[in-house]
Amino acid sequence: MSPSSPPRPGSAGPRSDAPWDLSFLRVGALTALVLTVVAVPVVAVVAGWPQAWGVLLGAAVVTAFFCLSGLVVAWAGKIDDTFTLPAALGMFFVKALVLFSLLNALPVDGWLDRRAVAWTVVVGALAWSGVQLRWVWTRQLYYVPPPAPPAADRPLLDRAGEGGVRPVAPGESSQAPPPSPPSGG
Repeated sequence: MSPSSPPRPGSAGPRSDAPWDLSFLRVGALTALVLTVVAVPVVAVVAGWPQAWGVLLGAAVVTAFFCLSGLVVAWAGKIDDTFTLPAALGMFFVKALVLFSLLNALPVDGWLDRRAVAWTVVVGALAWSGVQLRWVWTRQLYYVPPPAPPAADRPLLDRAGEGGVRPVAPGESSQAPPPSPPSGG
């Protein structure tokens, strides 16, 4: 919350004015798509079509889970920053229940292999986590608002003769130089 904005009624805590960046969803979905396009034919040749259909379903499930979680957490963060952790943990709980229900609903000897679905969800979650980690590591994300940049129109003049104070130029030390040793003999 900026100092000039009034507190919102019913607000549980401070809210960041920074927009939520969901660009990792596009990168994660494209990564999942590429991995799926490569994995489905390989699995079909090596293990069979039931396993390949399982890979396809597992990739769709994990992509839907990560996209939905990202949207819910961003929505919660727009309301108030303190809601993001409960939203993320709540989504994790819901996704675990949905995945458990899905795997139990699939027949043991059906048209797709549920073990392939489960392993694809594990591998897909690791791939999506890698995408998110890289996204966080390669961006300048601030935990507190950054300081304002220095004004460009302020000249760096030597004003030591006018009151003994002058601005410090970039790369210059702000501390006074050490006193010179006494000369003499």
